[in-house]
Amino acid sequence: MEYVIITVVCFLSSVVGAICGIGGGVIIKPVLDATGILSVTTISFLSGCTVLSMSVVSMYKNMRAKHDFVFDKTFATVIAAGGVAGGISGKALYEAVLQKLSDTSHVGAVQAAVLLVITIGTLLYTINKEKIRTKELIHRPIIFLIGIILGIMSSFLSIGGGPINLVVLFYFFSMTSKQAAMYSIYIIMFSQISSLFVTVVRGKTPAFELPILLLMIGCGIVGGLVGSKINKRIDNKTVDRLFIGLMAVIIVINIFNIYRYA
Repeated sequence: MEYVIITVVCFLSSVVGAICGIGGGVIIKPVLDATGILSVTTISFLSGCTVLSMSVVSMYKNMRAKHDFVFDKTFATVIAAGGVAGGISGKALYEAVLQKLSDTSHVGAVQAAVLLVITIGTLLYTINKEKIRTKELIHRPIIFLIGIILGIMSSFLSIGGGPINLVVLFYFFSMTSKQAAMYSIYIIMFSQISSLFVTVVRGKTPAFELPILLLMIGCGIVGGLVGSKINKRIDNKTVDRLFIGLMAVIIVINIFNIYRYA
């Protein structure tokens, strides 16, 4: 039964993650935490692997597709480089919190609480974004710094990047929903590579069953391909509606997880 749950959650999360640019981990992590079928540390690691596989195939498909905007590789590289640095820092922060708390379930409560605050803020911003005057930052040091912050949040929460990426790209760079989704996936890809690399090199890889890892990676790949195709066929307003509905669901799940772990 647990394989069925993992398959459904990872596949659907990767599809939606590829469409909206949120990585999928923002759904996988809290949902699997809520089921209790795996430990918090194992879910964090496997979620990161799933998000990485989704982001790689989704980015590949997006780069080959035609868009109504130009993908700025220089901007993407600078903010992704920040994401790598942030990913390493975020993983160190996660391990520090893990050592401070004797019960690993408490780490799940901390992650759920932080994610809840971020998700509520993201939802409120998305609903009101037409009324908010955005910026168009161009200075590379600032772009790099923003990438670091996104990488830290991504790695610490084990969600890939999630909703915070989109809000930052909306507000600081005046991007459309589909444009932000593509850049978000690019950032997610590099931040997850750095995060997982650090985990493996430091020997902090949690115990897991190989079939489950392969299953989740497979769902991430197929979900990324399906989500990329859907993204090309829908408009920005549809992406926004899907995103808002998803944020509402994630808020409910995180409230449950805080209660469960605390």
